[in-house]
Amino acid sequence: MQKERLTHLLEELGSTILDVVCGDVRPAEIGGVVIYDPLDEPELPNNALVLGVGLHGDLADVVDRLGKKGAVGLVVRAPVEPDENLVAAAKETGVVVLAFARGASWNDLTGMLRTLTGAGDPYDTGGRTRAGDLFAVANAIAALLDAPVTIEDRHSRLLAFSGRQDEADPSRVQTILGRQVPPHFTRILEERGVFQAIYRSDRPVFVEALPETGELPRAAIAVRAGDEILGTIWVVVPEPLGEERGQALYEASKLVAMHMVWQRADADSERRLRADLLATALESGSEGREAVRRLGLKDEPTVVLALTVAPAATETPAQVGAERKRLADAFAMHLTAIHPRAVAALIGDVAYGILPLARDDAEERATLIATEFLGRVGSRLRPLIGVGRLARDSSALARSRSGAEQALRVLRAGVLDQQVALLDDVHVEALLLELADLVPRADLPSGAIARIVAYDREHQASLVETLRAWLDAFGDVAVAAAAMYVHPNTFRYRLRRAAEVGRIDLADPGARLAAMLQLRLMSIRSAGQDS
Repeated sequence: MQKERLTHLLEELGSTILDVVCGDVRPAEIGGVVIYDPLDEPELPNNALVLGVGLHGDLADVVDRLGKKGAVGLVVRAPVEPDENLVAAAKETGVVVLAFARGASWNDLTGMLRTLTGAGDPYDTGGRTRAGDLFAVANAIAALLDAPVTIEDRHSRLLAFSGRQDEADPSRVQTILGRQVPPHFTRILEERGVFQAIYRSDRPVFVEALPETGELPRAAIAVRAGDEILGTIWVVVPEPLGEERGQALYEASKLVAMHMVWQRADADSERRLRADLLATALESGSEGREAVRRLGLKDEPTVVLALTVAPAATETPAQVGAERKRLADAFAMHLTAIHPRAVAALIGDVAYGILPLARDDAEERATLIATEFLGRVGSRLRPLIGVGRLARDSSALARSRSGAEQALRVLRAGVLDQQVALLDDVHVEALLLELADLVPRADLPSGAIARIVAYDREHQASLVETLRAWLDAFGDVAVAAAAMYVHPNTFRYRLRRAAEVGRIDLADPGARLAAMLQLRLMSIRSAGQDS
């Protein structure tokens, strides 16, 4: 399983939970999470992230010792005021010192870090935060503030709610039943700038009652992880919160942030687990049958599909990555709706799907399903899907995957103006791409075609296009001339000139085949450069 990098870890957790005290944050892979014991110093894995539970006072000496053991970071309880010795030690050893927010649990942090870094058994999903924990937090906040509470994400989707919701208004009831804040209520809040006020403030914001809709007044606070807004907490109260209750809600928002980040990490961990199992199943090796069983599949006829997005110069790598993940999730949902045992996951930059289809026209059906998916999903990029051959059982999954990848490569090369391809429909183009890999770039074009290309470049002629049109028309001059919009006599003259310049015998089948192959390979490489 891929290890988490320290830079990405801090982006996930945000400064609400972990804050950099001193030292340079390096994009190093975290080798493990270890609790530091000054009385019995443990053996550290390389690039360990060390949790200094109970450490205080002079930390410079600890950082020096950890640096000699190859640690990447030390986490201690906030607040931490770095002195000159600590700053110097962090700089010299490369160990970054991080402050862990007061009031948060070391047990929660340890579990969260192990989830993010994939530590322990990758197939063990026990002990992680579940949605039920967030409901417990909502009830705790409600008891603290003596008012009904809801926790929502950035898109006003309900994540958890407390008891006593019968004391709230009709909008709250609709929110709980539909798991989403009613659109009309959200629209009113947006028009009045309520969300902007909540996101700008780090303290609770009082929202006046809405008489026209019967909504009761509320207090709301943003849930943050660093600079990222994760969601909001809403409390039905008749008046603005006082200083003490406002501070309690502020502290609670930090706890909710930790749970929301942990749940996101849990979801990412589940994605990685599914991707690992899917990759193993698609290899059709000795462990493939067990991976198939873990994925909930049977040893049955299936088709492998491969989804990716065409490169876009206007999008940043981060934007492309986020869109790729969104499409992969939508792809998995779409395939599951078609068949309950279907499975899909993102592996590298390609989302692979295994779709059970026990029918004679399985490949054509899979192509239709892929086309329907692209017709429904909206994307600012250009999604592409390759469809492999039918795998009769799990031992043939590798062959189906290879076919899907070959078809997808044809689409990526821009040889065809389409977004879905079945391997059998693009087999010739796939073979030509493999042939192009075997021909050094400097050797194409060569011989007769190289001479004709040089003549065209020097005389601004179109002999290459003339020869290509004639070969595509199987030697029918009338059809080829019409394709180039020239008179047949003019075309015949250009064709004779091409044969003379290239010194090629067009009556020789071998010469025609060699010329056709070179011209096709040149077109494929040109399309690949343009795409």
